[in-house]
Formats: sequence, structure tokens, C-alpha cells
Amino acid sequence: MAVVVSSSGNAPAFKAKMTVYVFVCVVIAAFGGLIFGYDIGISGGVTAMDDFLKKFFPSVWEKKQHVHENNYCKYDNQFLQLFTSSLYLAALVASFLASAVCSKLGRKPTMQFASIFFLIGVGLTAGAVNIVMLIIGRILLGFGVGFGNQAVPLFLSEIAPAQLRGGLNIVFQLMVTIGIFIANLVNYFTATVHPNGWRIALGGAAIPAVILLFGSLIICETPTSLIERNKNEEGKEALRKIRGVDDINEEYESIVNACEIASQVKDPYRKLLKPASRPPFIIGMLLQLFQQFTGINAIMFYAPVLFQTVGFGSDAALLSAVITGVINVLSTFVGIYLVDRTGRRFLLLQSSVHMLICQLIIGIILAKDLGTTGTLGKPQALVVVIFVCVYVMGFAWSWGPLGWLIPSETFPLETRSAGFAVEVSCNMFFKFVIAQAFLSMLCGMRSGIFFFFSAWIIVMGLFAMFFIPETKGVPIDEMRERVWKPHWFWKRYMLAEDDHQDVEKRT
Repeated sequence: MAVVVSSSGNAPAFKAKMTVYVFVCVVIAAFGGLIFGYDIGISGGVTAMDDFLKKFFPSVWEKKQHVHENNYCKYDNQFLQLFTSSLYLAALVASFLASAVCSKLGRKPTMQFASIFFLIGVGLTAGAVNIVMLIIGRILLGFGVGFGNQAVPLFLSEIAPAQLRGGLNIVFQLMVTIGIFIANLVNYFTATVHPNGWRIALGGAAIPAVILLFGSLIICETPTSLIERNKNEEGKEALRKIRGVDDINEEYESIVNACEIASQVKDPYRKLLKPASRPPFIIGMLLQLFQQFTGINAIMFYAPVLFQTVGFGSDAALLSAVITGVINVLSTFVGIYLVDRTGRRFLLLQSSVHMLICQLIIGIILAKDLGTTGTLGKPQALVVVIFVCVYVMGFAWSWGPLGWLIPSETFPLETRSAGFAVEVSCNMFFKFVIAQAFLSMLCGMRSGIFFFFSAWIIVMGLFAMFFIPETKGVPIDEMRERVWKPHWFWKRYMLAEDDHQDVEKRT
């Protein structure tokens, strides 16, 4: 029997077991993350394939053939960047539609919609005969990402026992990293399949999409979603099933109470602007900004391109990306192990120092030894790859998973779906900015791009130190009392909301 104890030393909360059924639900739902990761990883490898470039981006292919090409600018093409970034722009828009579907129909149907969008998008991209078809397919994939990233983290946070919520939620990020790793493997093996290796690579996303579609038929809806839609008895049975204990009355009443409060909020987006909603809202948005401006997606999107830039051949570059993918996966297991032991803040602060050192070393080596043309020496190139790998370690157990975990667990029910929709859209917007701008930034800033991201890591480390509270072990519907009200800075917003409500009562 597991009993939740808050990190602040409060009394035990809700009884729960870790059941096999919950584990199965977590794994199936997290396939939404695997598809997302596959799309992140596959685009960088495909855009380095000559067959793909010759068909859709011949000017980029021509530029690659130059003997004395510019190391930093050979892939600088806005349409090539649009191939990657269009997915994230579509996901930004889709997240708001997904929020409404999540609230009205539930988390489970939202995941099913995501898998359908994925399958149609895969068909269009893998079968593309022109760039319009290619971009439309990427947009539909983006809708799948928007729906999946909206529903899956909420689903995981709502079915997980409080004492295991961090680790189970990070399974989503684990599947993202596995998706990236699989994509890198696929890129490595299909790069030599001419002329349609890129079609095989893009079509591979259909496999996890099918698993998510059919797997979502056997998992349960979350008790919170059922009770929120006035299906109280079904919600109670679902809660008993996922907790594995009969004594669920206290948690059930807590969810019912949260749903009653939520039902009084007619416009959750307006509620997000109220003082009491600002702490999770502000932290959530900044986490999305910081997660992207660590520079991780610049590395993961274009790892093969980056390794070619520092002197590796095409095959060696793809193999190096596979290696970083393995490290990404293994390091996420570290996050799963530590997040409910050391807490969220420790991981954020440790990795900020860790990633800063790596970015600075990479930037210094490139500034010193990689000119506009030519390549790095083998020792320097090896050092760059090593520090890229060490950097990926730090991100994989901290800012990567926690950027999704913290917003999914800190919003109250009345603004949870709307608030998380804003966070997903922010994440996709900043992904779009990085994906669309990175190659141009690499061309213009050269090695300075790593110092640019280093500056951001300093800012985010300071923010984590002073403004992100610890949420380890706190039940999801008790964040206001246990997390926000005791916090030195955010408590002012809680007090302002309480004062406002007192005035309304007196009036």
C-alpha cells in the first residue's frame, strides 16, 4: 500500500497502489510521445538525404555539391526550414481545438483524434510528389502533435498516484526520446536506400500511430474527466480500478469538489488571467520558452546536419545522431528515477549548470577551430560529439520532461485543460521559431549560436532557483494550499484573489 506524503510534511493524503492496469494505460498513452519524438528526429535526417533534397529542394542540393561550401550556411533555406517548422505551427493552432475536445469529450477521444491526424499526415508526406503535398502532410502531423501533446500529459497526471506522478508523467518524455532514437536509426539505414529511402523514413510514423489508435480503445478515461462531465458513478469506478484499493472516497470527494468549482467557471481562458491562476500560467509559459531556448531542438532537429558541419561524413553524422539518441533515452530513465526522489527543482538547477558548461565548451571549440570552409580535426570533432552527448544527458533528465510535467500538475481543474492548451501552444510556437530560424541563425551567428543559448541557460537557471516551487508528492488538486500559498513570491497572487473574493462576498 502506498501512501502519499507531501514534501512539506503535511498529513498523508490518498491511498493508492501502482497497478498493472495503470502501467498499461501509461505506456499506451505515451505512444503519443513516441510519434512526436519520431517526427522531431526524422526531419533532420531526411533533410540531409540527397534524394529528398534533389526532389523537393534542388537549390540546397546544388549548394551541397560545392567543393568549398560554407560550413555554416550550406543548408540555409527557408523552405527547407518550413518543412520542419510547419508541423509546430499547425500544432500551435490545434492545441486550442484539442483543449475544447479534451474538456467536452475527454482525454481518451482526444488521443484517438491525434492518431487519425497522424495517419493521414504520414500518408501525405510519405507519398508526396510535390512540396505542397509535403507541407500539407506536415501540417496534419502537426494537428496530431497538438492533440496528442494536449491529452497525453493531462491523462498521465490524472491517473497517476501522487507519489509516482512525476515518474509516470516522464514516461511521455521517455517515449519522445525513444521516438527520436528510432528515427535516427531509421535515417541511418534508409539513407542508402535510393531513391525512396526518405519515403520509408517518413512512413515509419504510421506504426506508433496505429498502436495509439487501437491501444486507446482499451484504456480507461480519467476519473477527473468523467466526473467533470457528470458521469460520477463511472468516474468512481474508474478511480477504484486505477488506484487498486477500495478506500477511494476521500480522493473521490476531492475530485468531485474540484469539478464543482470548475463547473462554475464559464470562461476558463478568462479565469487564467485572474491572480490565482497567474503562478502556474506564468511558470508554464516560461518553461516552454526555456525548454526550447536551451538549444536542445536545434541539436536534435539537425543533429546529422550539425555533425556534418563539424567534419563528419554523411554516414558518420547519422551514426553520431544515433548515439545521441541512445544517450537521450537512457538519461530519461535517470529522470524517471530521480524526479519523485530528489524533486523537480534539484533536477532543473543541476542541469542548468551541466548544460551551460557543455554549450560553452562546444562554442569555444567551434569558434577557435572551425572556419567558414574546411573541417575540424578528428580530436576536436570527437570532443564536440562527446559534449553534445553530455549536454543531451542533462536535458533528458530535467528541462525536457519537466517542461511537460510541471504545467500538467500545477493548474487547478477549472483551468487545467485551457491552461495546458496555452502551454502546448507556447511550446509549439517556440519550437516553430527555433526550427524556422536555426539554420539561418547558424549561418549568421556561426559558433556564436552556442553562446546565445548559453545566455538563456543562465537566465532559466536563475528563474528555477527563485521562482519554481517544489511540487513533489503534492496531490494534483491541492497545489493552491500546499504550493502557491506558502511560496515567498507567488503567495501574493493567492492573497490578492482571496481579498477580491472577500470584497465580492461583502458586496
